[in-house]
Amino acid sequence: QVQLVQSGGGLVQAGGSLRLSCAASGGTLGTYTVGWFRQAPGKEREFVSAITWFDGKTAFIDSVQGRFTMSRDNTKNTVDLQMNSLKPEDTAIYYCAARRGYDTKTELAQYYYWGQGTQVTVSE
Repeated sequence: QVQLVQSGGGLVQAGGSLRLSCAASGGTLGTYTVGWFRQAPGKEREFVSAITWFDGKTAFIDSVQGRFTMSRDNTKNTVDLQMNSLKPEDTAIYYCAARRGYDTKTELAQYYYWGQGTQVTVSE
C-alpha cells in the first residue's frame, strides 16, 4: 500500500515562493497519478493540480495556472509542487494524493492515498 509523506510549506509574504514535496513509500508511482489538493478555513477541499507519472502530463486549476508547477523524480519517488507568485488566497492546508491511473482526475473521491497535509500561509 502506498504511503505519502509531505514536506515543505510554511509562511511566506505575498509574491514569494514555496515548494511542497510528496514522497511515496510502499510502492512505486509508475502507474499512478499524483495530485495536490488544498483546503482553506471554512471551505471544502479543492483540486489544485495533478501529474501523471507515466508521461508527466499535468493539469492545474485556473487560479494557479502559470504560477504553480509540478515535477516528479523517478529515482526518489517524489512529486514536488513549486508555488510562485503566491497570493493570500493560496493560504490553505495542502494535501498530496495518489490514484492508480494515467489521467489527471480532479475529483477527491478518485484519489485513494493521501498525505498528512501541510500548512501554507501567505501574508499580505
